[in-house]
Amino acid sequence: MRIHSGEKPYECETCKKKFSRKFVLTDHMRTHTGEKPYECETCKSKFSRKSHLAQHMTIHSGEKPYECETCKKKFSTRKSHLALHMTIHSGEKPYECETCKKKFSSKFVLTEHMRTHTGEKPYGCETCKMEFSFKSNLAKHMRTHSGDKPYECETCKKKFSTKSYLASHMRIHSGEKPYECETCKKKFSRKLFLTDHMRTHTGEKPYECETCKKKFSRKFVLTDHMRTHTGEKPYECETCKKKFSSKFV
Repeated sequence: MRIHSGEKPYECETCKKKFSRKFVLTDHMRTHTGEKPYECETCKSKFSRKSHLAQHMTIHSGEKPYECETCKKKFSTRKSHLALHMTIHSGEKPYECETCKKKFSSKFVLTEHMRTHTGEKPYGCETCKMEFSFKSNLAKHMRTHSGDKPYECETCKKKFSTKSYLASHMRIHSGEKPYECETCKKKFSRKLFLTDHMRTHTGEKPYECETCKKKFSRKFVLTDHMRTHTGEKPYECETCKKKFSSKFV
């Protein structure tokens, strides 16, 4: 009946926010205490709410019970993933950023976008204490600790920790190169490769050696260069056992 009456008799002692049900207040309190009593038996990730654990479990099971009536694409959750997807068809973007006036299809996405202006990083890794602005980035990061790779290539069965890594990998099989250099029209399978390539035109060298101040256009070239100072030789010839500082020698 409180849905109709609007009554909210349960108040958070910390922030004074009110709730209509006691169990919702209990869940809310964990945003202050940091308590995460619900643990995934597969990868040991922990969650503050039972519903969040249930949602997480679909990563392992691959279950996608909610289907878009328009394009038949399936999703693991109705409220967030499917509801957000539906705005692609409607084109509706009712939420506007007060800072840059950019518009968004959901309040959740606007809230996350605002962190690009504030620099806020509310999601912390309990293992290594790294902090993230977006929950999805924390979820991806956590797989570096758990080793979980839920996304599998249907062609070669190789597994990946994120959907974007799988998408990039699939271009090896399809030959697709969607990123094109506007200057020379050369195409690339990954945006990172295009970014690196653009520096051949701009001459930009953003990676600097802290020891000798020499600059490089690519991070891996700086990494190789640093071994000229450290003497490290991690690459070994399988035939003669000679060691090298660079993979490309």
